[in-house]
Amino acid sequence: MENFIEKILNYKVNRRSFLKWTAAASASLMLTSCSNKLKVISKEERESLMKKKGKWITAPCWHNCGGRCLIKAYVVDGVVLRTKTDDTHTDSYDNPQQRACARGRSQIKQVLGADRLKYPMKRKHWVPGGGDKELRGKDQWVRISWNEALYIVSSELERIKTKYGNKAIYSNNGADGTGGENQRMLSLYGGSVEMFGSRSRGAWAKAMEPILGVNQKSHIMNDRMDLLNAKLIVLWGNNPAWNTSSSALRNLIRAKEKGIKFICIDPIYSTTISLLADEYIPIRPATDTTMLLAIAYVLITNDSPFNPLIDWDFLNRCTVGFDAEHMPKDVDPKENFKDYILGTYDGQPKNPKWASEICGIPEDKIISFALELGKTKPATVLFGWNMARVEKGQHVCLAQATVGAMTGNMGIKGGCFSVSCQEPAGNGGPNLIKPGEDGLKEIKNPLEKIKLCKSEHWNAILTGKYTAGKNKKGNIDIRFIYHSHSSTLNQSNNINKGIKAHRKVDFVLTNQYVLNPDAAYSDVVLPATTEWERYGTVLTGNREILIWASQVIKPLFEAKDDMWIAKEIGKRLGISPQKIEPIDLKQRVFNKVAGAKVMKEDGSTYENLVTITQNDISSLGVQGKPQKGIIGIMEFKENGIYQVKRKQNDKYVYIHNKKFRENPEKNPLKTKSGKIELHCKTLADIVTKAGWNKGNPIAKYEAPTEGYEATFSDWKNKIKGKYPLQFCSVHGQRQSHSNMGNVPWLREAFLCHLTMNTVDAKERGISDNDTVRIFNDHGSILRKVHVTELIMPGVVALPQGSWLEIDKDGNCMAGSVNMLTGDYPSGPDIESFQACIVQVEKHNSTIEEDYKFKQRIVL
Repeated sequence: MENFIEKILNYKVNRRSFLKWTAAASASLMLTSCSNKLKVISKEERESLMKKKGKWITAPCWHNCGGRCLIKAYVVDGVVLRTKTDDTHTDSYDNPQQRACARGRSQIKQVLGADRLKYPMKRKHWVPGGGDKELRGKDQWVRISWNEALYIVSSELERIKTKYGNKAIYSNNGADGTGGENQRMLSLYGGSVEMFGSRSRGAWAKAMEPILGVNQKSHIMNDRMDLLNAKLIVLWGNNPAWNTSSSALRNLIRAKEKGIKFICIDPIYSTTISLLADEYIPIRPATDTTMLLAIAYVLITNDSPFNPLIDWDFLNRCTVGFDAEHMPKDVDPKENFKDYILGTYDGQPKNPKWASEICGIPEDKIISFALELGKTKPATVLFGWNMARVEKGQHVCLAQATVGAMTGNMGIKGGCFSVSCQEPAGNGGPNLIKPGEDGLKEIKNPLEKIKLCKSEHWNAILTGKYTAGKNKKGNIDIRFIYHSHSSTLNQSNNINKGIKAHRKVDFVLTNQYVLNPDAAYSDVVLPATTEWERYGTVLTGNREILIWASQVIKPLFEAKDDMWIAKEIGKRLGISPQKIEPIDLKQRVFNKVAGAKVMKEDGSTYENLVTITQNDISSLGVQGKPQKGIIGIMEFKENGIYQVKRKQNDKYVYIHNKKFRENPEKNPLKTKSGKIELHCKTLADIVTKAGWNKGNPIAKYEAPTEGYEATFSDWKNKIKGKYPLQFCSVHGQRQSHSNMGNVPWLREAFLCHLTMNTVDAKERGISDNDTVRIFNDHGSILRKVHVTELIMPGVVALPQGSWLEIDKDGNCMAGSVNMLTGDYPSGPDIESFQACIVQVEKHNSTIEEDYKFKQRIVL
């Protein structure tokens, strides 16, 4: 696959023009340096540049895909001529190169794309207070100077604060709504309303710690070397071939080559499944809890001393809440998990027949899988986050932990029951190398207690009410939306409601380097630099690497760093720039590198990574102290990466909860009981206190609002309803969330087609490559369709992240999936992406592939 992608990308590089930028003096007094412009260069100019000596510079690959791989850019006279991935050492399974996927290799077209934002700009018909707000997303753009842009922004902030208070300012920063340069400025200005909730980790963001006692990104996985000790590996809703296609996939391929059996469970027969699976079990979206509960039923009812399936020793010593004899204090024993599964009190056994009706897996397959899982020791089961991105998704988390504990696949060699996503994917354990602190202290937001959950923020803006806890509603009057480091409109549920919210407020501001949907629906857009244009950054990836990326090019056109923007707005509001940024980026990067620690070979403790001399400090132009390490700081800067060398059975191998399993009293977890909480009152209270639904302390099945059952108008008699198909949004290969969704190379290499089963297509008179309309009560999408048997009947799927492109009839022509997802908030603060129902019909028009769409090139 990798060679195929290389051929695709190399072919496109050779047949497309290279871009060059030339220095030009700026007429704006607000700019302190020259800006650079993009232009097409001739074949002769390119050949001339190729003859000159250039330099390979480690370039940031900063997106939230989990790979964090190595990218290097070859720069000649300030021109990036080509890029490459990791070739810093010989490739091997023990010490793999950190090789980038197609997204990373296409990053040159993201940074140097023709659609880069060049200048500050405002809506043509904007006036203070908003003007014609219905033109947001439709209006023309007018170039303005930085002086004018900063005046408009600061004036609107001042006006809105004076008239409505800081509570009227809503700031959206990054994937999880935390941090951000603009937030530092706003906090010093009296604060703002922030957003909260997880759009990637689903219920696990809040559930992992109370159930398992670990941070949401720590996971509970064993080390990649230990993966080879498993006798069975199950990938459940997990597609690393698309999501973390470098080291994570390679580790699984190594296990496959050793002869370990793979079983994959997913609604879609994915690339990962075709590559690894010995057995494939299709399951309906948002029904995973039923399957897990039925597995528990089979294990309980078939376990005996002569047929041991359940690890009773582990359950009894290391968990609470499984049965009536092992409940937490002051809790009704009837609330135990075992009696719920057997239907002791509610009269409904959670048996395979019950589960099969909902999840679509035949009874005999549920039984055979459960028995194989119970008998095969040790087994590693790796879940994706997607199954917990559903309404009331905390039940999935509890069910995963419970079945893992029942089988005893925790704290042993080759045994693991864990989420496997993002940087730690397939390679658990403490980082073998970790950066130091940057030294920049957080500025407390005076309004930190007033937050809007991403599951209901659009509704809160439109209605003036937000959920402030159990039986509590707060009043809110948002007048100013500030987007930065995000694509919130595109990546939150219910886009049409989001558009209405954007058209209601007085002012919308976005910092961006391209005209993403947030920017498109703004009043003023400030051109921001990419990571390639900044001094540098330190990036963590899997537990074995640390990357020090450097500035590749000078800022393009009039683009400015987000911190510069925050300070300039702040100055106009009477805030000292020194308070916003007391430590500059160069010093912060140095602090991270100087404080970096690497684990010693014997696994006992950490030591300094870099040696620093006084000459190094002077050369880098920073403040610091000399120190001894294992590699010179300038050598690290030149290499751009440090990777801890591995070998099988080395001292770095990590077995999660090994010490806890051996002696839970002496090695308690960071949970209320010190044990794994299969009955987790802490989590139930978190859910209940959030205010949307009642929390349950054990894993139960509660059907989501738009789950499988909702596809029927009459569930009992199985009569299908208005929206008979389940809609599944998946992380595709072309982009990381919505980042890089504008890159033509990736759009062309990985087409965004609706995947539909042949049975469903035939019922609707739909053929492969037809244009179809996918719709429900929330919105409508037009897409070409790929008809195949590689997806379950009754399920359709589309890659998520495509940028909103709405036609005159209200259809999204690009296929932005959140046109279809409903905003059904539930605790613990999760969104309902994977519980969605739709209808699909053949459309009378023909849409072109989106790589042929006109790029969003303005001014």
